[in-house]
Amino acid sequence: MTFAVLAMFCSTVAAILQADAARKGGRTSSVMARPRFLAGLVMDVVTWLCMVVALQYIPIFAVQATLAGAIAMTALYARYFRDEWLRPVHRLAIGASIIGLALVAGSAGIERKQALTGYGTTVAVLVAALVVIMVATLAVNPSTRPWPSAVLAGLGLGGGAVCIRALHVSDGVDLAALVAEPLVYVLIGMAAIGLYNYARALQLGDISTVTALYMAVQVVVPGLVGITLLDDTVRKGFTWMLLLGLGFIIYGTSILARRRPERRSPPRVA
Repeated sequence: MTFAVLAMFCSTVAAILQADAARKGGRTSSVMARPRFLAGLVMDVVTWLCMVVALQYIPIFAVQATLAGAIAMTALYARYFRDEWLRPVHRLAIGASIIGLALVAGSAGIERKQALTGYGTTVAVLVAALVVIMVATLAVNPSTRPWPSAVLAGLGLGGGAVCIRALHVSDGVDLAALVAEPLVYVLIGMAAIGLYNYARALQLGDISTVTALYMAVQVVVPGLVGITLLDDTVRKGFTWMLLLGLGFIIYGTSILARRRPERRSPPRVA
């Protein structure tokens, strides 16, 4: 859990740097080549390294829900450093998302069960998911709303977390084994497509909304995959907490998906 918290702080710094790079506009490819975006990528790498450690000991949705604390931190940054105005309903939506993510994290079990599917099935599902996300990215490219790209960013980076979880790095993997491991290449593809969509979403929307959307997707979808395909568990008797948390997350993200960026108007001088 300590490494999950460290990942959250690093992810917040990465989001801020990448959002600053996206503010100048331009093509998505040019945004991703700017120094601040590249510095954000370095922080993303540190985030992922922390996640590698955390995912060997606690379920995916517990790690991802902790990581999603970046929602609150980026919202505060946007409000006080970029003067982005949040209406009360949007503050409520962000608060609901944070509460929901906390409930999801609290429902995580520490024990492991027998995985419901074999390794080959997990690889096949993740490869198919990568193809679908790539096709969807091409389909939403003409869109001028940030939420489709934010959702795809969450699916891509969340899919990368599932790859890390399925690799079981703690079992001991040498370099030769990693080169021959198909999930390593799926992980690289998921990370690349996730970061591309995140950069595009930041161009179209504000950092607080985009982060809330992509973090919520990054928690819910991989968490359910971890329970279905891998050996993650829910604490006995706490399924209600998981479902309640999901309800809060769905409520918050459904409101944020319709939000347009706003700035506070300067006060009139009499």
